[in-house]
Amino acid sequence: MNENALESASPEILASKIFEISGARFDPDIAAELWPKILKHKWLLSEKLGRDVGLRTACVDFLENMEQALDEYMAYKRTDILGELGALTFDRELWDTISDSQPPKQLVQRKIILPLTEDSLAKKHGVTPPKTIIFFGPPGTGKTHFVKAIAGILSWWYIEIVPSMLMVDGMEKMGANLRTIMEKTRNLDQAVIFIDEFEEIAASRDSGSRLDKSITNEFLKQVPLLKSQDNKILLVCATNYIRQLDAALLRPGRFDCIIPVGVPTNEERKTILENYLSRLNTGAIEIDRLVAMTGKSTPADIEYLFQKVAQFAFEQELETGRDYRVTTETILRIMSDFRPSLTDEIIREFENDILTYSRS
Repeated sequence: MNENALESASPEILASKIFEISGARFDPDIAAELWPKILKHKWLLSEKLGRDVGLRTACVDFLENMEQALDEYMAYKRTDILGELGALTFDRELWDTISDSQPPKQLVQRKIILPLTEDSLAKKHGVTPPKTIIFFGPPGTGKTHFVKAIAGILSWWYIEIVPSMLMVDGMEKMGANLRTIMEKTRNLDQAVIFIDEFEEIAASRDSGSRLDKSITNEFLKQVPLLKSQDNKILLVCATNYIRQLDAALLRPGRFDCIIPVGVPTNEERKTILENYLSRLNTGAIEIDRLVAMTGKSTPADIEYLFQKVAQFAFEQELETGRDYRVTTETILRIMSDFRPSLTDEIIREFENDILTYSRS
């Protein structure tokens, strides 16, 4: 009987087969548990040696080094998954680019970063860090940057699940691909899993199509499975439109924290502005005036503004051949053709959403 036929064999037959090829006797139920692990070990040995090893060799080696063999297989599997899912790493310094005065940073530091980095003390006091988080807020407010910074300060892998990964086999397969990807991430040890534009895959089932409902249903199944794992996996989902998410996801039990990431305060904008100004060849700068003028600008707006400023300064010096220094007037000149993303209406809606949905 070949390996493929043995996959559906009875425990008694598997016990007999293991005895035949190794001389070791096992209870049939135990043999049924060991058989797929032996086959995985055979695959791993073949990969490492670059040739197909015999079943007898793999079985004997596995049984003699069972614990080590299982650890080696999982380590190899994790490496394979990380490569397949495009895992990245980020510098710890990315965390420092977020203003300490920004409320989400303080909350994440207290409830997630510290319990994970001071795990012995957390266990002593029965503190369990959240494993599932939603960030919500207007577009361009830095939600993605925040997630990358969390991965950086934790020194964990960062994996972003993008729509193209789910739609690679067509719209009808999105739910199945989501399940496959989530199953793979559960095999990892330390990783931040990020899903942006979360409303696209977890929209309300009240008004969704049949396909939309199936994807949302699949996600509702996957979240508890991820939370039940005894590994360090943090799932962070971000949305610009939290009102569009299915109500079942927003109830306690699915996501541990629902955190607003919103309009930068004056102090936060000052930190952002100083960061970008430090990269330019500057002259006289009135920082407080710039803070006041960017009251309705998101971090993404400010980044775009300074890209325009840098290009303008570059072209001016190239044209004149003289040292060009960016001043307050330079920036205001560029801002005259610039429209910020935030409006009074967007800010009011966000403030109402904070009252309705935020949970920490």
